[in-house]
Order: sequence, then structure tokens, then C-alpha cells
Amino acid sequence: MSDATLASPKFLPAATADRLPLIVAGLALLLGFVLITLLVDLRQGGLFLIGGALGATLFHGSFGFTGGWRRMVVERRGRPMRAQMLMIGVAALAMIPLVAAGNVGGQAMVGALAPVGLSVLLGAAMFGLGMQLGGGCGSGTLFTVGGGSARMLVTLVFFIIGALVGTAHLPFWLAQPSLPAISLGAELGVGFALAATIAALALVALVTAVIEKRVHGDLEIEPAPARQGWSWIWRGPWPLVGAGLLLAVLNIATLLLAGHPWSITYGFGLWGAKIAQGVGVDVASWEFWTWPAQAQALQSSVLADTVSVMDFGLVLGAAVAAAIAGKFAPKAKIPLGSLVAAIVGGLLMGYGARLSFGCNIGALFSGIATGSVHGWLWFAAAFAGSFVGVWLRPVFGLDGFARK
Repeated sequence: MSDATLASPKFLPAATADRLPLIVAGLALLLGFVLITLLVDLRQGGLFLIGGALGATLFHGSFGFTGGWRRMVVERRGRPMRAQMLMIGVAALAMIPLVAAGNVGGQAMVGALAPVGLSVLLGAAMFGLGMQLGGGCGSGTLFTVGGGSARMLVTLVFFIIGALVGTAHLPFWLAQPSLPAISLGAELGVGFALAATIAALALVALVTAVIEKRVHGDLEIEPAPARQGWSWIWRGPWPLVGAGLLLAVLNIATLLLAGHPWSITYGFGLWGAKIAQGVGVDVASWEFWTWPAQAQALQSSVLADTVSVMDFGLVLGAAVAAAIAGKFAPKAKIPLGSLVAAIVGGLLMGYGARLSFGCNIGALFSGIATGSVHGWLWFAAAFAGSFVGVWLRPVFGLDGFARK
């Protein structure tokens, strides 16, 4: 798309809201908040609503890592990746100091820290490959399911299965060569940690800009709103930069309220374990589920798990946003190649996320934004895996570069 086209958009016609999906999703969001607040507490209900806001933001901004990385690899266009780096950097400005403080208002502040080792390297590469086949990353899978995508529902089902298998194998991978979790804030101090993080993020953004300018002669600019007036706020699409900044603010809010940053995929493994347990599998005897925190999560209601309630809210928030925009469009027909890719991609992402302690949100976004070195290793390995995944897509009949 040329700059001239971007500067003079053809305004989209006014869309009609999808009333039935809007009523169902809106009521589910409202009743979910009330139910979670009554059964757990107001804090948990608040996290559910933050999840809803995240889902609406992701949907209206079409903000994901899968399509943005694919555009960089195939088209040499880096605007989505630069928006991602800005988002992480803005979040880091608040989150690294908060984690270093250790406690705010009586609430412990814990970063997304994890060991730096073989499990991260392998798991992130698997995840990167899987997200190109599955068609979405951790957050992308959830918000597109909320938008009515049947294909992404298949990806989500096998994402959960892969995550469950990953919990069975994680103790083995943790025994492989690894360094302990490394926090830049603890090792360098807050000031140097922030400087190093922002400099590294800026370097990534600069590299994408240099590559794009060499190939195209210019940088792709943010398109003007596709709708007249202010209707784009509730009907979309939102600017990538604006969506990224709002996601950064919501992640900071998650840290302040939950005591840990935004995460996605832990919930998938927990759901899989509870389902398996429900059909008679002795999941509680698996080593991973005997660890104190995991055993407690397995024994408690899923509504008591902060990651799960935010995931539920995210799906419903995306569904509400899609319905308001008149874009809730479930499609049941899935070509065989695309179906196989969704299955393989989901399994790879679920297993890879468990090995690497998170996905594009829990490991990359929240990891780097809270000063975890493992987040940078995850980024490098996942991008390499994604590169392979991009070129495998045609094998499954997949093409196109829409952001997911």
C-alpha cells in the first residue's frame, strides 16, 4: 500500500452491530464479573474486566505478533514490529521499577522471570513455528476465537492439549542445561536495566526500519482512520500504535492488581489438566502438578486462577467488540490443509509455551517488560521458529499476511 493511499483512505460504510452475539457476549461479560466477584473477590472480578478490555483492544487493533512477524519476513515491512517494541518499552518504564520495589500497597510485585536455558530455546522455537501454522499467537488465538473464528477454536483446543502434555514433560526439560532466572533490575539496578531494555528495543525497531527502507525506499506510515468521525473508536480498526500503548497500560494495571504481569498460556495447561482429571486421568500424580502452587491451582476452582479469568474476559471482550463492529462472523468450513495446520500449530504452541515459560505475552511482552533475560532469548528463538513457519505455510495451503 502506498503512502498516498494511506493518507487518503476510502471511508468504510457504517456497520450494523450484530445484536444477538452482542447481547449474549455482553451479558456473559456482566454476569461473569458479578459471579467471579461473589465467588472469589472484587480483585478477581477486576482482572476479568481487564481481560475484557485487553480482548477489545486486541480485536480492534488486530494487534498480534504472528502477522506482524510474517510481514517482516515476507514483505520486509516492520510497522507492526515497531509498534510491538514501543508497547514493550512503555510497559517496561513502569514495570521494571514496580518489580524492583517488590511490594506496592501491600501487594507483592513479581516479574515474569524464568530460567535461561535449553527448554526456553527449544520451546520458543516450537512456539514461533506453531503460531505461523496455527494462525495466531497466545493472545491472537483467544481474540480471534472471540471474534467467531471456528478455525482458531480448533487451534485453541489443540493448544490446550499441547500445554497439558508440556506439563507432563516439563520436569525433564528443567533438568537440562540452564542458567537461573536473571533479572536485569536485580543485576544492574533499575536505571541501567531500563536503559539496556529501551536501547535493545530501539535497536530492534531500528533494524526493521533500515531493512524496510532499503527494500521499499520509505517506511510504511500509520493509516488514517477508515471511518468518518469518531465511530472508529467502537467500530475499529484502531491504529497499531494506539492499541499497543493501551495494551501496555492494561499490562501495568494487571501487575498492580494481580501482583504479576499479563499471562495467557498457564491457563490452557490448567484447563487441560482439569478436563483430563474429569475423565479419569490421574493428573495430580504428575510431578508438575505436585508442586505446591500447581497442586493448589488444580484443587481450586478455575475462577480462582488469575490467568484463567483474564483469558475468559479476553474472549468475551473480543466478542463484544466484534459484535459492536458488526464483524462477528463465525465460519464453520475449514479446508483440510488449514485444519491440519491448525492442529499442528496448536500442539506446537501449547507444548512450546509450557517449555519456554510462556508465549508472546507471558514470556516476550511481560518477560522483557519486567526485566527478565529469558524474554530476550524467547524473542530470538521464537522469531527463528516463526521464520521457518512462514515458509512452511504454503505446504498446508496457507497464504496471505493479515495480522493475527
